[in-house]
Amino acid sequence: MTSGDSQTVFQWRGIPPVGQLAPLGLQHVVAAVVGIITPAILIADVCGLDEAQRTLMIQVSLILTAVATLLQLFPIFGRVGSGLPVIMGISFAYIPTLQAIGQQFDISTILGAEIIGGIVAILFGVFVKWIRPLFPSLVTGTVIFTIGLSLYPTAVRYMAGGNATSEWFGNPRSWLVALITLAVVVVLSNFTKGIFKLGAILCGMIVGYIVAYFFGIVDLSGVGSAAWFAVPKFMPFEIKFVPSACVSLAIVYVVNAVQTIGDLSSTTMGGMDRMPTDKELSGGIVGQGIMSIVGAFFGGLPTASYSQNVGIVTVNKVINRAVFVLAAVILAVAGFVPKFASILTTIPQCVIGGATISVFATITMTGIRMITEGGFTPRKSTIVGLSVALGVGITQVSGCLAGDGFPDWVNTVFGSSSVVVATIMAILLNLVLPKEKEQAAVQAEESK
Repeated sequence: MTSGDSQTVFQWRGIPPVGQLAPLGLQHVVAAVVGIITPAILIADVCGLDEAQRTLMIQVSLILTAVATLLQLFPIFGRVGSGLPVIMGISFAYIPTLQAIGQQFDISTILGAEIIGGIVAILFGVFVKWIRPLFPSLVTGTVIFTIGLSLYPTAVRYMAGGNATSEWFGNPRSWLVALITLAVVVVLSNFTKGIFKLGAILCGMIVGYIVAYFFGIVDLSGVGSAAWFAVPKFMPFEIKFVPSACVSLAIVYVVNAVQTIGDLSSTTMGGMDRMPTDKELSGGIVGQGIMSIVGAFFGGLPTASYSQNVGIVTVNKVINRAVFVLAAVILAVAGFVPKFASILTTIPQCVIGGATISVFATITMTGIRMITEGGFTPRKSTIVGLSVALGVGITQVSGCLAGDGFPDWVNTVFGSSSVVVATIMAILLNLVLPKEKEQAAVQAEESK
């Protein structure tokens, strides 16, 4: 191998040697796969879908992630897609709002809201230059912090066995499996390096799955009937448009568009030593919106950039497009094999809970890190404290916005997802409250 070959991985174009290409591509698959399949499992449970429908959602999630990533790597018309080394796929960030919609309505309403949300994301991408100032790191961090907090009950419920109707709910075996899974994740994340550190969550789920199997919690009865190859069906679910649900999810799409800006910026700064151009940011967000719309017609969930894979780029500086193409191809192949997707549906809920609680904790701490950039001032304390207090507080008091005098849509939009209220409050407070002198000076300098 020549030194020129070995340096190809640090360049956008060219094909690296297989000895480098394979492990680097698999590294991204390992880092992303849990984040791809778990949202589908969570939403399928909330919506009461059967095993075949759960398998379909996982299958579509894998394929959508592959296509969304390829769209980012090979922009259409130079405008749809960022042309940057990113993995983009199904995202945890939408889960609290999707769960609220699913509990009140159904999967059809979720898919309809996705289409509207995707259109909003496209508009955001087109006008990103003018909308971006409304979402400084303080606002975005507050929203991400709220997303993490709102996901904790889901993780704990899964650790306990899923739901009260499950025979394993609250069972000591469920908690033991969940805690063993969590312990493996924590140990590998903090005491190992390389592939074991990057794949800590996946390894934790594998160990937890094995333990759960010997405890008799794993049910493999449905795997045998799953096909070896299948193409996802167009419109496997009906699509409904409920205005209140569409508004609620559209707000979350805007927040995730802002997060995509952060991920793309981290990618270019960490791997290319530069900031992304407005064209790259616009293309990335537009591509994200288009894939969400397309995905809805196949029963898929919303897409966003994967921060964990961005982290890999910032660490190893590998930006070669072929590495990301290989990762996308592997995910696509897995998506066309329902047998593989069916096996994933057998993962016990306690295993998922034990693995994902660390993911949700990371989301929360990411928000805190963004909030505390440049110190934690009284102004930040007011904005974050009030936004989170109202956002989380309203959702914890069932029916507080459903009394006489309130139309039904008020409870759907503001009473079912803490993220929506926290987002609106953070934006308004950031605009209204007087800025500290230092912050005002920085913003004035940035606007020049």
